[in-house]
Amino acid sequence: MKTPKFYSVITTIQSPTTAVRGLCRFLRRVSGQLLVVGDRKGPQEYHLNGAELFALEHQLALPLRLPQLLPIHHYARKNIGYLVAISRGAECIYETDDDNMPLVGWQLRNRMVRARKVEGLFWCNVYRYFSDDLIWPRGLPLDHIASGKKLPSPSRECSVVSPIQQGLADGSPDVDAIWRLVLDKTFQFQPGASVSLMSGVWCPFNSQSTWWWPEAYPLMYLPSFCTFRMTDIWRSFVAQRCLWALGGAVTFHAPEVVQQRNAHNLLKDFQDEVPMYLANDQIVRLLEPLPMEPGPEAVGANLLRCYEALILHGILPQKERPLIKAWLADLKKVTGGLSL
Repeated sequence: MKTPKFYSVITTIQSPTTAVRGLCRFLRRVSGQLLVVGDRKGPQEYHLNGAELFALEHQLALPLRLPQLLPIHHYARKNIGYLVAISRGAECIYETDDDNMPLVGWQLRNRMVRARKVEGLFWCNVYRYFSDDLIWPRGLPLDHIASGKKLPSPSRECSVVSPIQQGLADGSPDVDAIWRLVLDKTFQFQPGASVSLMSGVWCPFNSQSTWWWPEAYPLMYLPSFCTFRMTDIWRSFVAQRCLWALGGAVTFHAPEVVQQRNAHNLLKDFQDEVPMYLANDQIVRLLEPLPMEPGPEAVGANLLRCYEALILHGILPQKERPLIKAWLADLKKVTGGLSL
């Protein structure tokens, strides 16, 4: 059987959901494979054509350093799925969650996109390009929500190199707990041309319907010593800063999934998001002036430089450092020919 070159990665403690079954139907059309990262709560088996489960015991048996260091019961164990896909020569990795169902128009994307460029902003509420409603992505600083009502007109569509791309979600889009507690409703974005955020333009992106290409693979690292509600958002800021040194942009697409959201305790979500509300503006102000080396060979060093700055200023604790270094060491091992 020919080895797939397109992989999707999720983490779950459930048996196959309706959304995951739908995802696998789309993956089979494009000869893709789903990698499922479990945890102590399970699952122990995963009966779904096109899916491969990495239960906790399997993860700990891998010839890698990171699985031993990652905390149990944490979303950051998804890092293991990334390493497995990379070790198998993935030409593109699509990550999502077990409650995101691909829409009819879901398709395999390309690293080079046709999109409208956005330039000249500090913070950008990209949801405003796809809706006139009051809505903002999880991780946008609260004091920038009102200022985001006036957005600059993007350029005409043109070709953009975009090694990281984010599809929006209809139904229950990715927003913070404040939006859900005050404004929550079933939501549908408007269709529209894709939008690429150029160097200097910040917007959080998540891990729920996100495309990655090889030069950006080192930037997939999810930090462990923060809450589930922050890990992918803080990763997104590091990834954006490092991506600018590659000459690339993060691109946002009109909805490509509908989220059938798993049950959440909204007050618990709010509690887990408090550090995000207080620190996100500080984080990007720390990252923006950092010196970066150009080129794909420097991505790992740039990533480490960003996280060292966050550790130095107390955003992340010292105990995050060994995991980052293990991630980079394992990445070097799997890109050197180790297939998991």
